[in-house]
Amino acid sequence: MTTITLDDARALVSAAESKADAVGVPMCIAVMDDGADLVAFHRMDGALLASVDIAQNKAYTAVTLELDSETVWELAQPGEPLYGIGGTNDGRIVTFGGGIPLEADGQVIGGVGVSGGSVEEDVAVASAAVEAFESL
Repeated sequence: MTTITLDDARALVSAAESKADAVGVPMCIAVMDDGADLVAFHRMDGALLASVDIAQNKAYTAVTLELDSETVWELAQPGEPLYGIGGTNDGRIVTFGGGIPLEADGQVIGGVGVSGGSVEEDVAVASAAVEAFESL
């Protein structure tokens, strides 16, 4: 696999939505390709409006930094190498969990971003999308 197709993105959104239903929290789910272009986006009924941008920015972070946004949080703390990165890229870099890169053959070919719950819930839902990706 070298790219994220719309059908792929739909499968990831579906897996993430199922996990969000299981967690009991409506979420926003974004899937981007390797150019950080949005391939699919879904806002579940009742998901927070702020989560629309946050989910997309988590996916953007995962693709452009080739790191999950939870790792970015660790690296963005005072005294760490990415301290201050949250203020770059017009504020699009997210420094808390819920954004995960999608990798194939050692290359980042996209990213998923989830927002709407606690960081732990967002990570769990994003991880469900990654598990679906790995089974494509």
